[in-house]
Amino acid sequence: MIRNPNAPSLRNANVTRVPSAALESSRRAVEDQLKICGHKRDADVLELFLSQKELTEVIDLSRFKKLKYLWLHHNKLHGITFLTRNYCLTELYLNNNGIFDIEGLHYLPSLHILMLHHNELTNIDATMKELKGMLNLKILSLYQNPLTQYNFYRLHVIYHLPGVEVLDRNQVTEKERRSTITIFNHEQSHILQSIAFGGKVDASWDPRSPFKQKPAQKVPSDFAFGNNVDKTVFDDPEDAVFVRSMKRSVMAITSLNWDTVPTREEKYLEEKSTEPAQMLTVTLR
Repeated sequence: MIRNPNAPSLRNANVTRVPSAALESSRRAVEDQLKICGHKRDADVLELFLSQKELTEVIDLSRFKKLKYLWLHHNKLHGITFLTRNYCLTELYLNNNGIFDIEGLHYLPSLHILMLHHNELTNIDATMKELKGMLNLKILSLYQNPLTQYNFYRLHVIYHLPGVEVLDRNQVTEKERRSTITIFNHEQSHILQSIAFGGKVDASWDPRSPFKQKPAQKVPSDFAFGNNVDKTVFDDPEDAVFVRSMKRSVMAITSLNWDTVPTREEKYLEEKSTEPAQMLTVTLR
């Protein structure tokens, strides 16, 4: 039998563009949830529960424009490429997967809660870069990821994501926020350390130590107030406050003591002597 060279080969005829088995499984999971919730229109979908479905891939979910809550925890996902136009999404649960790259999350500006614990994230810089634009992100979990072994991991996250209030189920404290400045922003830390009583003091930055130590000194016997240039450092802050207060200029407020001024009737009846009125002076430092 002579084969027609213009006829398509059997091999090419079997190649058709059909969804992979993983995507087909994801599509069925989504459709099942839509039936359970009774949704007939994509615009009515506000939440999708796709947890524990053994999913390795997820179909594009951009059709659900008003989607706000998405549960995908306890699956077998490795990346996030299915959330590109879900701008209303506020809560995303991706914990307990095998995710090693979160590229694509920066498309979610409204995200408020993000759960990423128990995954395979290793690059803390790439992770922070992806999350940096999420100004509404308040609750974040990253524990049980390899990147948590990074030195100062928690402070690193707090510094790059200042809007986060709860990290790994623990409230972010003001002390931690101040520590991030000392560790990651040497210039700002230097400025803060050099401010004392409204003026600048010597606080040269030492790269080997975040703080410059000075020996405590006492006020010298010939300490002069006013235009002095003394830079004494005190052990007790109260001593410094006292010395500072003594260096302030004196302000005097003088007013008339009206109790010593006779009224018109008293002048007329001459019930009070014509002594000069008294002046009251209050001195403040």
